[in-house]
Amino acid sequence: MIASMLVVADAKFVALGVVFVYMTAWWIAALAWKRNDIADVAWGLGFPAIGLAEIAFTWGRVSPLLLLLTACTLVWGVRLAWHIGSRKRGTPEDFRYQQMRKDWGDTVVWRSYLQVFLLQGLFMLMISSPVIVTAAAPAAPLGPFAWAGAAVWLAGIVFEAAADAQLAAFKADSSNRGRIMDRGLWSWSRHPNYFGESLLWWGVWVACIGVPWWWAAVLGPVTITFLLVKVSGVPLLEKHYEGNAAYAEYARRTSIFVPLPPKKG
Repeated sequence: MIASMLVVADAKFVALGVVFVYMTAWWIAALAWKRNDIADVAWGLGFPAIGLAEIAFTWGRVSPLLLLLTACTLVWGVRLAWHIGSRKRGTPEDFRYQQMRKDWGDTVVWRSYLQVFLLQGLFMLMISSPVIVTAAAPAAPLGPFAWAGAAVWLAGIVFEAAADAQLAAFKADSSNRGRIMDRGLWSWSRHPNYFGESLLWWGVWVACIGVPWWWAAVLGPVTITFLLVKVSGVPLLEKHYEGNAAYAEYARRTSIFVPLPPKKG
């Protein structure tokens, strides 16, 4: 038991060191570019960085499950970073980060480091719990939970990518300017992309069931779901549409998170 705890601790220290250096580098880049919203691009790429570092750390005894989970985070992270980066190219800094600059005033430099970059790094570590405990586990063949988790992850990323693509196509049509996106997956959930993201992380956790400390790794999907539903995802966008009558009507008939058939009438 003590040996198992020490191995998990080693894996945590590897992840901690990677995240600290990684997020500090992105903060320096944000200072140079004068836009803290690049943290949104850094977010997705940080998870595969943790997985790849753990693979390097366990070289010679790399678990097939660690390779699988790292591949899942790599596909998800690169897709998300590309999607967000493409959307931000040529646009001003995101309104949420602009508001932070106004609120923080002269303290924006150090507060952005602590409250944007390092705080996101902390959440990154928590969400990566399934990867970290897998890195600490003995190598073993992929079992039924690994394949079941991979299936849930696949459903989640397909759902997220489809929702993002539908929204991008809607916004690209100038005739939709000023209108609320309420078609496709967006007619079943007001935030289907966030639902897909939550689902895929639950899949990552399911995949690690059976390795030592797998039960503690539930911290990962619980954290990302909480953040999306209660902190940085749904609440901020819902607040952005306060007072919009069209959005209020959309909200009345559409589930806020979990996809459900739209209400009639």
